[in-house]
Amino acid sequence: MAINRKLGKTTDVRLAMLKCQATDLILHGKIETTEARAKEVKAIVDSIISLAVKEKDNYETVEVKVVKAKLDSKGNKVTEKVTSKNGKEYLKVVKEETTEKRQKDMPSRLNARRKIMKKLNKVDGVDILGKLFGEIATKYADRVGGYTRIIKKGPRKGDRAEVAILELV
Repeated sequence: MAINRKLGKTTDVRLAMLKCQATDLILHGKIETTEARAKEVKAIVDSIISLAVKEKDNYETVEVKVVKAKLDSKGNKVTEKVTSKNGKEYLKVVKEETTEKRQKDMPSRLNARRKIMKKLNKVDGVDILGKLFGEIATKYADRVGGYTRIIKKGPRKGDRAEVAILELV
């Protein structure tokens, strides 16, 4: 007996589709899909959010030495003329060393991030894990389960498939 619905797709296509829909739901907060797909995505997203809520504050702040190029007032790299061993001159970028405070994940939070990334797609220009651990996990910190809701919309015009709206509560 199968654990998940097959949704009329082969395994790799089905898993890719569910990953895309779960990613879209976390990014946009709402998606419209068929009822069967919505039920599958709901289970995935609820487990992701509960893992993020559990691990949202499990990090420590550490100071890290960072070496980066020195910038002038316009934001350009500062260079200086240097002579090589064989007498040729060239421009060298001036480096400066600073310390920054950064968040270092504890092992269980790092494991949670890796589990979550297995179930989501990477999105260019968007820190989906930052949004998940920052905004969404803090929003649902007091809630125990039930992070999504399915609203039935009715049959679709073309093929009479039951359409539903899946949204974050």
